[in-house]
Order: sequence, then C-alpha cells, then structure tokens
Amino acid sequence: MQIKAGDKAPGFILFDTEKKEVDLAGYKGKNVVLLFFPLAFTRTCTKELCAIRDNKKQYEALGATVLAISVDSPATLAKYKAEQKYNFSLLSDFNKEVARSYGALYEDFFGLRGVAKRSAFVIDREGMVRYAEVLENAGQIPDFEKVKETLNSLN
Repeated sequence: MQIKAGDKAPGFILFDTEKKEVDLAGYKGKNVVLLFFPLAFTRTCTKELCAIRDNKKQYEALGATVLAISVDSPATLAKYKAEQKYNFSLLSDFNKEVARSYGALYEDFFGLRGVAKRSAFVIDREGMVRYAEVLENAGQIPDFEKVKETLNSLN
C-alpha cells in the first residue's frame, strides 16, 4: 500500500552511516523531508542528492530536516556520503521494510529484488504525511519545488 498525503507516516528505526539508530519518532515537533533513492553511486541518485546538499539551507530555512534512505548497507552509504560530502543523514533500509511500508519498493528492478523507488515525502511536526510522490521511473527526480511549497505551507 502506498502512503499518501493525509496518512500517518509509518514509524521506523534505521541505522545511519555512523551505525547509530535514527528513530523517526525523534523528529516529532519538526518537519521532515523523507527521500527514498534506489542505489548509492548511481548517476540519477547522485544528481538528486547533490541538489539537496547544495540547497540544504533552503530546507533548513523552511524548518525541515532531510533524511535519505536506500537499501544499501550503512558502510556503502558512509563511503557515498564521504565521497559526495552530503550534509544530511543517509539511512540504511537494508531489510527493505521501511520502503515497503511507504509503498516505495520495486519488487523487481532490472532483476534486483527489493530496491527503493525514488520518492519524496514531507512529514509534518505531528507525524502526518503532507506530500507524497513515488516515482515509477527511476530516471526521474521528485518535484522539489512542490516539496518546498508544502514545507512553506506548514510554517
């Protein structure tokens, strides 16, 4: 089932690149931009996440924390984060449970089973989803202008 605007955001606890647990519940009282991306070190994912990195101050000005999730291991994500100098958390959904709970998982992606679909969710301070975009085409990037408009409407 795909999560949509108006739904309660499914909770999760995932490991970040420092192997520390990150609990979505810990962000209550803050707006969160939750991104799922297919795989580290791929062209479109790097383009997408570099755009977030380069515009992070805009998201902070809108009162949002960015969390990006893929099915890669924490070690792979740590190398990717260091190489690209990402300034936000990358989280490992290695067991594919969180992407599945958001309706953001390809069951078959070019023969690979269980890869996150490129997706963007805005979760408000109360844990409600205010924007949801799950892309079927991994070559597309979420509409970050709509993400920012949604964040702006929450302030």
